[in-house]
Amino acid sequence: MKIISYNVNGIRAAINKGFIDWLKSANPDVVCLQEIKAQKEQLDLNVFAEAGYKYNYWFSAQKKGYSGVAILSKTEPNHIEYGTGIESMDFEGRNLRADFPARSAGGNGVSVMSLYLPSGTNDARLNHKLEYMDMFQDYINTLKKDIPNLVICGDYNICHEEIDIHNPKMKGVSGFLPVEREWIGSFIDSGFIDSFRYLNTENQQFSWWSYRANARANNKGWRLDYAMVAKPLQEKIKRAVILSEAVHSDHCPILVEIDN
Repeated sequence: MKIISYNVNGIRAAINKGFIDWLKSANPDVVCLQEIKAQKEQLDLNVFAEAGYKYNYWFSAQKKGYSGVAILSKTEPNHIEYGTGIESMDFEGRNLRADFPARSAGGNGVSVMSLYLPSGTNDARLNHKLEYMDMFQDYINTLKKDIPNLVICGDYNICHEEIDIHNPKMKGVSGFLPVEREWIGSFIDSGFIDSFRYLNTENQQFSWWSYRANARANNKGWRLDYAMVAKPLQEKIKRAVILSEAVHSDHCPILVEIDN
């Protein structure tokens, strides 16, 4: 199962920049999108079906042009879960899960979640982000009891270690605050593997660059996007890469391949 996660910073804008042709070329089995910034009815779903993803699911924010997540799949999931059931989390369209059956007799299914954690752009949003993080951890702790084979892909809006940011001295900026870094570390310790870092222990690669100051050309970036793989799947992680050549967004996609 080849899974790609991509914060597209507006799916309609990404399509105008060649996203569909890129998607056909990348050819993943499952795609997790974040920050789609669109309602389902604003999209021509035929373009996804024609690209091979006739199973596509959209969980938009109540506020138009804001946030939202989606999952595109070549095969039909046996269950889709929209949101978490927690109102303060769900109205911004930040969690969508697809449960896939095992591909062979005696195998185990895999559940893939598209996650878009809030950013902490000001004090109010930072407080919301921290509350969200705590509620999300509790939600996942409970979910894992019934669904152990989780792959949680998305924009976590946090750099974990100094290697994940171009300037580790930026300790006072949301996304690299000690409290945020501690949380993502404890999230991993609760039973997940940062798949990219698991297979790329010393690579300094980024998945987001500011549009300011020519940051992408100068590679002054942050690694904000993760494919967190639950520990029962650890030995099935075959590949994990950052696809920095894709330029439809201020983020680039990440890929994880699971032997399912």
